[in-house]
Amino acid sequence: MPIHDLASPALSRRTLFRNSALLAGGAALTSLPFGRQLLAHNVEENWPNVAAMANKYVSSRKLANLFLTFGWGQEDHAHTVGGGTLALGKPAEVDVNSLYRIYSMSKPITGMATMILIDEGKLGLDQPVHEILPAFRDMRVLIDPEGPLDDTVPANQPITIRQLLTHTAGLGYQIISKGPLQKAFNEQGLIGGRVSRMPIPGIEPVKPAPGLAVWADRLAELPLMYQPATKWSYSCSIDLLGRVIEVASGMEFEAFLKARIFDPCGMTSTWMQVPASEAHRLTDNYGIVGGTPFPIDPAPNSVFLDPAEVAAGGGGLVSSPKDYDRFLRMLLGYGRIDGKFVMSEEAVRVGTSNLLPATVDLTGSWIAGEGHGAGGRTKGGTFGWGGAAGTLGAVDFELGLRTGLWTQYMPSEAYPIRDEFLAAVDADLAAMRAKKKAA
Repeated sequence: MPIHDLASPALSRRTLFRNSALLAGGAALTSLPFGRQLLAHNVEENWPNVAAMANKYVSSRKLANLFLTFGWGQEDHAHTVGGGTLALGKPAEVDVNSLYRIYSMSKPITGMATMILIDEGKLGLDQPVHEILPAFRDMRVLIDPEGPLDDTVPANQPITIRQLLTHTAGLGYQIISKGPLQKAFNEQGLIGGRVSRMPIPGIEPVKPAPGLAVWADRLAELPLMYQPATKWSYSCSIDLLGRVIEVASGMEFEAFLKARIFDPCGMTSTWMQVPASEAHRLTDNYGIVGGTPFPIDPAPNSVFLDPAEVAAGGGGLVSSPKDYDRFLRMLLGYGRIDGKFVMSEEAVRVGTSNLLPATVDLTGSWIAGEGHGAGGRTKGGTFGWGGAAGTLGAVDFELGLRTGLWTQYMPSEAYPIRDEFLAAVDADLAAMRAKKKAA
């Protein structure tokens, strides 16, 4: 059966629209009324509709797994709902140590890495990027975002670190841009994430740029889609921050993440390249065509077993539910976990606040009526983001709750999991409130 539609540029764009909106599921979940007592025992008993939803998808073989995590405050582990196996037709079950392609859930990690350097004075929130990467000094802006690359006007202000953190720099994206700009992204190898070693029918193979430094230099040669600080548009800006971090810190981007976030957080299973010794923990990723899953990145032959040509801070990481929960737990601890200092309280508070420039028009964007912090959406007391293969992670600072949804399929709009998840959460919450009222 052909799979030419499952990762086409149009479908990839819609995928990201859907899974970024999945943060709403995390936000709804954090309306949990009873806090700690619900997480002190079997969570599935308290969330029967959520558990039934997960079981429906797994038992009907629509997905290999659907796994949710719930953690309260500084509890040292997350509680779970759902399950499944690493791959359809295989017996190994998923657990908190299974490995998932988190794609754009990499963005909040890169955002917090940036906040560490801002806190240390090595970067400024409103510092022009060209002070770090001189190639971005004299940017041009397309008159028509889908028009000819030579039909431009000068940028009316410099790109800043704040704009990179919040997708307001006017940069394009391989999965968002159209016309000549998208063609240029492909020709220059300006990728933001990997999908498969296998050729996917209908998708033109793209040879990645040879390293993050070259990637950034090539990006600087292309025009912007919009004037900086005028429009929210999903972009490659978080990937560019990876190169900013390298220059500002004097360390390779991946090495910085390991030394400053992964190691102090106790995240032992988060990489851009999965070690061969850990491949047995990796899930299969599926493309959904006509309601049927087809493996597009089987674990034994996964592209994530290969070295990453470009260290993509916007979509390049593989992680485990346990690891990502520790990252979220560090955020809930305002920079500390297990008594260890990872980043300052101020850096966390600023990074999870609304950093959008006041001049940005959000009309018609994914985050209209909401805010955006350092690589993630902000709404009320919540902060987080979703990934292109269906994952999401969020924290709620008001309730001290960290949540994750784990699965592996593309495009995420192939199933109505977001809507069903929200409905299941609402139903379970209503039952909890009724039970409490009757007690």
